[in-house]
Amino acid sequence: QGNLVQPVQQAQQEKQDLLVQREKQDLQAQREKLVQLDLQAQQEKQDLLVQLEKLAQAVQTQVETIRYYEREGLLPQTPRSEGNYRIYGPEHVERLAFVRHCRSLDMTLDEIRTLLRFKDQPQTTCEEVNVLIDEHINHVATRIRELRQLDKQLKALRAQCSGIKEAANCGILAVLSRQRS
Repeated sequence: QGNLVQPVQQAQQEKQDLLVQREKQDLQAQREKLVQLDLQAQQEKQDLLVQLEKLAQAVQTQVETIRYYEREGLLPQTPRSEGNYRIYGPEHVERLAFVRHCRSLDMTLDEIRTLLRFKDQPQTTCEEVNVLIDEHINHVATRIRELRQLDKQLKALRAQCSGIKEAANCGILAVLSRQRS
């Protein structure tokens, strides 16, 4: 009976060693998979930066501005890669170009959101678009009047100092130092 116990113990030990060896192989395979996934994620991140930079170049916009427009909801949700990075398409280029054009016309983000809502629903009438643009024209006209007034004030201020004097005798600084009534 003593002779039988030893082979059974030996078989159990071999089985235990085999299980440990398999666990080590599984762990090694998992490590290799993690390294591969990490490399893939790094490559996707690099690809994203290239894509994001290409998008920025296509519409002459800073990368941070694009991210800001995304946070503000002006750009549509982007599909994500396996590594959870954004994937930009032609619709993003078109949308970003539209937003940039609106911004070049000094439209607010809220005005742009309204215009985008109509752009996304082409079957609706454009009456509200016309109203929005009319209001924007009035706003711009008001700003132009304010800027003309500011121009006059600055020219009058500049006339307070002729020539080069000591700062203590500068008419501009004297006028700016007076309290407004």
